[in-house]
Amino acid sequence: MLEHVSVPVKSYERSKAFYLAVLQPLGYVLQRAYPPEAAGFMEGNHTSFWISRRRKIAKIHVAFLAKNRKQVQGFYDAAIKAGGKDNGKPGRRKGYGYAAFVFDPDGHNIEAVHFEKGDD
Repeated sequence: MLEHVSVPVKSYERSKAFYLAVLQPLGYVLQRAYPPEAAGFMEGNHTSFWISRRRKIAKIHVAFLAKNRKQVQGFYDAAIKAGGKDNGKPGRRKGYGYAAFVFDPDGHNIEAVHFEKGDD
């Protein structure tokens, strides 16, 4: 089991604002903030997602588990409104689940996915 994930970002303030908007539909809230270096987001009772300012970053992929299709859509809509770039509109992915993909301000591929009965 993973305890937490930390995503490297170039701009703390820009990324904090982006992830506040994007993670809200999935039930995350800002739990810890250490400006201008890091921020931790909590879902349920666990601060599992962090951003951390770095000079150099390597692009990564992070997938957030959604409870339903509505959360996937809310994640996607919030990400686009907050300046994210489309990398796969919400929809059914054969053999995978219902998912949406967006590039964050640093080009990281972030995803929300909901697995449903009948997924292979």
